[in-house]
Amino acid sequence: MGKLNAQTVKNAGPGKFEDGDGLRLVVSPTGRKKWVLRITVAGKRREMGLGPYPLVLLAEARDNAMKARKMVLEGEDPIENRKAKVLAEKPEVPTFTQAAARYIRAHRHGWSNIKHARQWCVSLRTYAKPTLGKKAVDEITTDEILSVLKPIWVKKTETAKRVQGRIENILDFATAHKWRDSMNPARWRGHLDKLLPKPTSVQKVEHHPAMPYDEVPLFIKELKEKPGVSALALQFLILTACRTGEVIGALWSEIDFEAAIWTVPAVRMKSKRDHRVPLCAELVAILNAVPRVVNNPYIFFGQRQGRPISNLAMLQLMRGMGYGVGGNRGGYVPHGFRSSFRDWAGEESSFPRDVCEMALAHVIENRVEAAYRRGDLFDKRRKMMEEWAEWCFRGRDQINDTEA
Repeated sequence: MGKLNAQTVKNAGPGKFEDGDGLRLVVSPTGRKKWVLRITVAGKRREMGLGPYPLVLLAEARDNAMKARKMVLEGEDPIENRKAKVLAEKPEVPTFTQAAARYIRAHRHGWSNIKHARQWCVSLRTYAKPTLGKKAVDEITTDEILSVLKPIWVKKTETAKRVQGRIENILDFATAHKWRDSMNPARWRGHLDKLLPKPTSVQKVEHHPAMPYDEVPLFIKELKEKPGVSALALQFLILTACRTGEVIGALWSEIDFEAAIWTVPAVRMKSKRDHRVPLCAELVAILNAVPRVVNNPYIFFGQRQGRPISNLAMLQLMRGMGYGVGGNRGGYVPHGFRSSFRDWAGEESSFPRDVCEMALAHVIENRVEAAYRRGDLFDKRRKMMEEWAEWCFRGRDQINDTEA
């Protein structure tokens, strides 16, 4: 029998207490207790941990010590055998590239469009893969995350923040699968935010080039002379103040001519909520001017059967009119007309800010404000959009009359 008993183990203070044949109880200054077995393997003195007390009691510690000593007598190394057993039970750890592919496959059906999945793949392949791609997910460190992000954090801040978020999600995914521990080296809050400057402090906000609102009436007048579906789509975009993707994807089934409402479904909205757009007389006229194509549900149909116009169609139209990057009439692009509308609403109209923001389908960041704003201010928005259409077709100085 050993020198220890249950009571002496329970009451033991800081120090080392021998039980015999190499088994000892080690008590730290803080009172934590653990079992250690001293053995000699292949002529080398080794110490083997047998677990903490009271999770492992005296009788179990003696039993485990006996098994280990027996293995030594048989020429085996109990420490290495235990390590091998742990490795055999541990699941195979994938590389970062493999984990990323599994994450994307698991989540892509919940993403709103194919473009989103493609952006994930492109950004990770461009920025993360060169450094992290071949590394096992349980070996990735904070230093390696920083080596991915630092070169682009200031120059391409928005891209860098998206890459950081995607890496963070993938490593959390790895933790959930028990491929790594819960310390995520890519986590922003409470970790990387202490090592990198805030994106808002370094990011240069680049807005889409927007045509000054007082130039829009002349542009509309010229646009009306242009033939084709793209010209009608661009007029529709300007008068609704909607995003390019929302207009391109517009379906005839979304139009309620009787109520004069276009309902954009949540799946195509950045806010992920249905958005009702009031249709003024000018917008109804544009819709009536668009030919209906058999077996094509899209309003602004493209050349391919059953498909809408390209997402570059309106941009190319503007380039042909002398606008866009390097254009001799200004660098304006279709998306910029949302800013044109917002500037007009703020400077020329008397409508409240809430009505303007709701027309643009902007997400309300303030949760308190969002909770109180339950409606969509539709009737007020209809009147505002009618006034915007009046401006677009006539302008402050009644352009048609002054040019006569």
